[in-house]
Amino acid sequence: MISSSPGTCAACNRAIDASAKLCPYCGANPSTGERLDTQALLQEVFRPREMSTSDSVIEYARQRQGVFTAVTVFVGFLILAGIHQFVTNRNANVVNDQPAVPLTEITDVTKKSELTPVPMPKLDFQYDGKPQQMRVYVVERGAIPPPAVPPVPAQPQQPRTQ
Repeated sequence: MISSSPGTCAACNRAIDASAKLCPYCGANPSTGERLDTQALLQEVFRPREMSTSDSVIEYARQRQGVFTAVTVFVGFLILAGIHQFVTNRNANVVNDQPAVPLTEITDVTKKSELTPVPMPKLDFQYDGKPQQMRVYVVERGAIPPPAVPPVPAQPQQPRTQ
């Protein structure tokens, strides 16, 4: 069990715990008052990792992911814009000695008769045995029905004379 009896530091004369090995205020040995170099102790216990240049760049990017991502996207956009500008200028200035290819050589629009239409698939509608429900027509507003054509009476045919 750790005792929490009060003690005093020999270097700074502050009240500290009696079982402390170092004074939390000044970093000295509480019994002798001798100051210790804590940075040397920390570096000995927690050795810093040796980093190469590429490791430091990756660590920098890991710490600042948002900024690094935004800068990377912006640089990529600039590269693509530069390539596009280069290709556009090149195509505008390059002279081609070959004649243009007519569109009729690429697509032959004259051979339409060879194309056979694809038959419409049979569509089965469910109408619960009442075909009248499927015979409802949609009528537009203001539509006029066609005039009724009276049936033509059948005339008796007369024999032809030659």
